Amino acid sequence: MKSTPFLSLISHLSSLLPSGNSRYHFSPLTSHLLLLALSLLSLPVSSQLRLQPLFTDGMVLQQQSSVPIWGSSEPHATITACGTWNNKPAQVTADVDGRFTVYLSTPSAGGPYEVEITERTSSSKNTIVLRDVLIGEVWLCSGQSNMDMPVGGWGQVDNYTDEIARADHPQIRLFHVDYVMSPQPQTTLQARSGGWQRCSPATVANFSATAYFFGRDIALSQNVPVGLIHSAWCGTPAESWVSAEALSTMPDFAADVARMSDMPVDLDERRAFYDNEIARYNLQLQADADAWTDGRLNYASPSYDDRHWDEAPVGRFTTGEGYDDFDGILWYRTTVDISASQAAQPLTLDLGTVDDNDFTYFNGTLVGHTDGYAERRVYHIPESLVKKGRATILVRCLDGGGNAGLPDTVKLQGKPLTQGWRVRRAQSFHDLPKQPRNPVSDAKNATVLFNGMIHPLVPFTIKGVVWYQGEDNVNRAWQYRTLLPLLINDWRSRWGCDLHFYIAGLANHHPRESQPASSKWAELREAQLYTAAHVPNCHVACLTDIGSADDIHPKNKQETGRRLALLARRYSYGNANANEKVNTACGPVYKDWQQEGHQIRIFFDHAEGLHLAAPAVEGAFAIAGSDGMFYWADARVEENTVVVSSPKVAYPVSVRYNWSDNPLAVLRGGNDLPAYPFRTDDWPGVTYRCTDY
Repeated sequence: MKSTPFLSLISHLSSLLPSGNSRYHFSPLTSHLLLLALSLLSLPVSSQLRLQPLFTDGMVLQQQSSVPIWGSSEPHATITACGTWNNKPAQVTADVDGRFTVYLSTPSAGGPYEVEITERTSSSKNTIVLRDVLIGEVWLCSGQSNMDMPVGGWGQVDNYTDEIARADHPQIRLFHVDYVMSPQPQTTLQARSGGWQRCSPATVANFSATAYFFGRDIALSQNVPVGLIHSAWCGTPAESWVSAEALSTMPDFAADVARMSDMPVDLDERRAFYDNEIARYNLQLQADADAWTDGRLNYASPSYDDRHWDEAPVGRFTTGEGYDDFDGILWYRTTVDISASQAAQPLTLDLGTVDDNDFTYFNGTLVGHTDGYAERRVYHIPESLVKKGRATILVRCLDGGGNAGLPDTVKLQGKPLTQGWRVRRAQSFHDLPKQPRNPVSDAKNATVLFNGMIHPLVPFTIKGVVWYQGEDNVNRAWQYRTLLPLLINDWRSRWGCDLHFYIAGLANHHPRESQPASSKWAELREAQLYTAAHVPNCHVACLTDIGSADDIHPKNKQETGRRLALLARRYSYGNANANEKVNTACGPVYKDWQQEGHQIRIFFDHAEGLHLAAPAVEGAFAIAGSDGMFYWADARVEENTVVVSSPKVAYPVSVRYNWSDNPLAVLRGGNDLPAYPFRTDDWPGVTYRCTDY
């Protein structure tokens, strides 16, 4: 063995130890200390071999594939990997930075096996053994809250206590990617619970319900182990999940991508960057002449007369109080009496949550600013601002869509502050400059979730992707026709293969319309189907009959998972079920139409067994003439076609079915799966060319 300074030191210390012919004489204590030093120096050097968190005990590797295993080691070390299914080692040399990727060929589904990864250097050998490894089918499950929604936890699906109790599936393994947003692509993954876990009542409760029920169906129907990777984040738009390189090709996002690409990596520097952005943005908002005069906030004066403002609902959303169609700046104002004992004492103002973003002032001084509708606001008012007499609390709320306002009880020093609130609508969302998103905490920023939660997964071998997202893009549904295909092709290019891609169509939601109307949700569903029609190996599960009018997170995730699994069983595995025909994967899909006098006949693919599960009452079919005015229509099934008409439309040119947020899914196939919503016209919708978020 080649001599090194380390080995020479050990040899020298050994020579000093007492022996029969030693010329050195030590006390017993000194001898013990020398022995201890020698034993410590003789320990093996700590291994530099590290694997990505994807590679742990209990993992699932994709069957019949060349699967990569990667990590870091000492530079130029020899890395060997070997699986016990064939005991054939694969070997690579780590690069100058110690990075390595070694590929193993996997057999057909089975296990458990072991995988041994060994690092060899000129002076050491280190080994990691991964145990209880299964070979099977691996699926990446991603999107926003309906994918993130757990079986138990805040989700609590239908019969969740029973589902959790029965979730003993050792052949299903769960991997939960932690929430990470980053302005730059990350190479190291952050995982929850230490990596892969066996599916059990103890592990499934906080795992994605949609992913679990999908995986359970695949495992049972295909009789294979299944690995599920849960990488999702509530309330996030599709652009957060696309790489900068891909997203920059869409002009709508070029500026956002450039901003994030220039963002400092250091967290404190990012905060300072954003503080400067917000300061500039705040000055732009002072264009509201009624609110500001020479930088002074008029509304903050206790003497300001706000009687022309509306009474404000505090403790519930402003939505539904005559502000349904308004998105933009809302001012909330109240006054309080500060007693002599309170004066010159700090106060605590608890707003609860605010939908969406707020700037909160006390006597005209900004005391807090928070972005994000789910974030609780507790602001501390310094004693220097607290003076005896009348004081004003002012909240400038920026609502970007949907609900708005102060939904929780506001408290000052722990006491409810519910009386005297008033509200004023100011600038509309469409008249405002775009507020910069917080690069530290706002996961809606372009590319940040791809960087933090998808890029580190590449190139782990997977079968495909289950995608449940879109609610956050409904205002830009037309844009989604381009954005969703871009995301799919971006991911496929990263993995270097034509990943199977299954999309959960938006479920029915919101109150039901009494008359035919435009619908952003219908346009988003159309964009999902448009994607499936134009992107190969991509399919949509129709969920328009299992949603909820008042809950954007429907509880029947069992059926959601089953319908997605039906598509995978048909198109990824070539079967639906041993006792089912292969065409049972979906419901009827609109194909074509023709005018027949005062009626229109609709043709479908997958039309076997076409029927109306209930009469086509108002709310299902609508028909229009060339004036574009739609009326509820009658419909009947004739030989796997549907004939639609209305006495109010003599010369029809268009039919729409389930064209609403919360439709009546009465048209079904022989498998009782609902027909997909459709329209026969291509008239511009309400989101046409809309790019504002």
